[in-house]
Amino acid sequence: MENGTHSFYFNFSIFVNIGYYRYPAFVFCLLLFGFIVSANLVIIVVISRERTLHEPMYVFIAFLSVNALFGSAGFFPRFLMDVLSDTHLISQPACFTQIYVIYSYAFCEVTILGIMSYDRYIAVCQPLHYHNKMTPKTVSKLAAFAWICPAFYLSVTIYVTIKIPLCGNKIDKVYCASWNVVKLSCVSTALTQILATIGAIIVAFLPVSCIFYSYLRIVIVCWKSSSEFKGKVLQSCLPHIISMVIYCVTSFSDTVLDRYNHQGLNRFVVIILSLEFVVIPPALNPLLYGLKLPEIRTHIFRMLSLKRVSGKCSVTHIVVGKS
Repeated sequence: MENGTHSFYFNFSIFVNIGYYRYPAFVFCLLLFGFIVSANLVIIVVISRERTLHEPMYVFIAFLSVNALFGSAGFFPRFLMDVLSDTHLISQPACFTQIYVIYSYAFCEVTILGIMSYDRYIAVCQPLHYHNKMTPKTVSKLAAFAWICPAFYLSVTIYVTIKIPLCGNKIDKVYCASWNVVKLSCVSTALTQILATIGAIIVAFLPVSCIFYSYLRIVIVCWKSSSEFKGKVLQSCLPHIISMVIYCVTSFSDTVLDRYNHQGLNRFVVIILSLEFVVIPPALNPLLYGLKLPEIRTHIFRMLSLKRVSGKCSVTHIVVGKS
């Protein structure tokens, strides 16, 4: 498998043989995957069922949860297989598919966060014009932009990556990443890497600049307002700010890990740094929005209490019927 142009498989070389500890690790990761799916589904179901939550702010939160499910589905099933397996080979089509899913999730995440910051800017700085500007048609256009723009960029990037002749098959990561595949090239890829970096910066620049501009204007408005108004704005914006900080920290760690040689680092540290990018945001976002925003929290508790009451009523009905 020395000649990568004839190799159909990539090998995840970062995995460590942990013996029988693989089974507790598998159970823990499976429970984590289950929690991510359940928590994000609860957010989606609550927002879709409650008409009072059919507002742009909550619709974008639901989009964030849908994106989390999309990214987790592209990572966890394969990762769970690798935790239990002694070999860590992945076919080239599966690898490029995983690259598309995971990095589409990454770029969609920052784009949705950028759109959410614009929504908060209109709500705080132009409240009288909010319903005129954030119409269902505008929300649909913003949602289409959040999904289509990253998908187009990733499609072009993967097409270029597929055409590169490879002279190796070892990916020093727990999932497929385009940068790691490009480093296996038989020819110089300096121009390709520069163009890919510029493209990524352009795709990420618009939402990030929107976030900075929106919160700069929000801070200016809050500076001149009452403490009660500041408290309401903080309650509304804090989950979004925390989500953005988490995304920036985890994506920066992943970028640094890809760009620099980490041969001297402990493998477990490298694996953890690789995992946080695809695990922490999907796991924490539903907790942030579900527990910090009272409108969502109230409906979640109400839905859970109704299920508990209906379950007790069913048991009582069965017991009475038998007697």
